[in-house]
Amino acid sequence: MSGNIELLNTTLAAAKAADRAALIAYLPAGFPTVDGGIEAVKAVVAGGADVVEVGLPHSDPVLDGPVIQTADDIALRGGVRIADVMRTVREAYEATGVPILVMTYWNPIDRYGVERFTAELAEAGGAGCILPDLPVQESALWREHADKHSLATVFVVAPSSQDARLATITAAGSGFVYAASLMGVTGTRASVGAQAQELVGRTRATTDLPVCVGLGVSNAAQAAEVAGFADGVIVGSAFVKAMLDAPDEAAGLAAVRSLAGELAEGVRKR
Repeated sequence: MSGNIELLNTTLAAAKAADRAALIAYLPAGFPTVDGGIEAVKAVVAGGADVVEVGLPHSDPVLDGPVIQTADDIALRGGVRIADVMRTVREAYEATGVPILVMTYWNPIDRYGVERFTAELAEAGGAGCILPDLPVQESALWREHADKHSLATVFVVAPSSQDARLATITAAGSGFVYAASLMGVTGTRASVGAQAQELVGRTRATTDLPVCVGLGVSNAAQAAEVAGFADGVIVGSAFVKAMLDAPDEAAGLAAVRSLAGELAEGVRKR
């Protein structure tokens, strides 16, 4: 079975044709439980998310701030495994029909086996992977298998990335480019910052791929601001925090659905 890179491409293109940015939601697999994580994905899509990133919980996440680290710890203590991540992708995709990507660090894939991981992700209906710590110059094996299974390879660029480096990264990627809005880890912030707009402009000069901005967006006003210059708005910590702050799972699901609705309205006010 082939992966769903084409679904990702057409979803992002449809948002552009509608003169708006796409809303991309991030949620970790296995949080608060495997079943609860699947329901959370359904909730953000019901609220208006166009694309979902399912996080593969990691014990040493270099890009993730304390909110997502807390959720990852809960998932890992609950015994989450790669099989549970694949199940989350499969059931979330079957229930929603939207593109589902996995965001993961390289070590779990390396240990699991690249061919095995890509084959299982494609079979589950996944659209691709975001790989924040895989250097482009070491990505040939991954990209070979991702291409074979019709999976997107999304690389992360940062404000510190020089123009020549941006060109190298974007030439190797597919699906979209993940532009980190600032130097640092994930988390909600009062301001997304001017660096993000400059980075999007420099990245677009090197590629026709959509450029989607993450790190720091937590409310409709920020989503609208970023949607004014980016092709997609990526939100993670705000959804996870809504789940963490809720008194029970039902309240958490209601909270993330409501937040997705607010953010979806925001990206339409670009």
